[in-house]
Amino acid sequence: MQETSPSHDLPPRNARPADSLKRLLSAVPVVFALSVALPAQADDMPAAPSAASTVDMPLSPSLDTIVATLRNRFHVAYADARTIARAVQTESDRYGLAPVLLLAIIAVESGFDRHAVSVVGARGLMQVLPAAHRDLVAHVKDLSDPATNVRIGAAIFRGYLDDADGDVESALVRYNGGTKRYAQRVALRVQQFDAQLRGSTGAAAGDPRTAANP
Repeated sequence: MQETSPSHDLPPRNARPADSLKRLLSAVPVVFALSVALPAQADDMPAAPSAASTVDMPLSPSLDTIVATLRNRFHVAYADARTIARAVQTESDRYGLAPVLLLAIIAVESGFDRHAVSVVGARGLMQVLPAAHRDLVAHVKDLSDPATNVRIGAAIFRGYLDDADGDVESALVRYNGGTKRYAQRVALRVQQFDAQLRGSTGAAAGDPRTAANP
């Protein structure tokens, strides 16, 4: 959880206003709700109206699709890309978080550098700060390990999300210890990853992730 922002990842000067930020983020909690809260037998029930009803919801990408995106977009070595992709899929399922959201947080926090260390001591892909989460890292020997780091980072974010009653923007701001600008950067990354992964898989824009189609 870094306090500084890499210059290459800053939003443009004409960044979207707050209402557009909410629109970008709106897809994420809906995916969260559909993938976790709906019972299987309710698949044929009409969905309740929501603010995200007109927004294409992030898909659930395959392992190979994530690997290809990390290699092509972030130049991550093949072995590391597979390890990261597997960790993202595992923790996405464990904590009910959209894979594109975890990927977006990692992209903003560390640029997929598992050895990244911030000026305040935050470590690894999701920039876990040991001093702030002693209970979660007490028996952890290597926070640069992708599986370990993503598991802990996802657990922290899920806790913040629960505390915020599902408000993704508030959870993101708390995760980084920053401002809404950080949440905006993550939201833009969600949008970018979703577009890239859809392009890689050829998925139709109208095929959202649901309880019946995880």
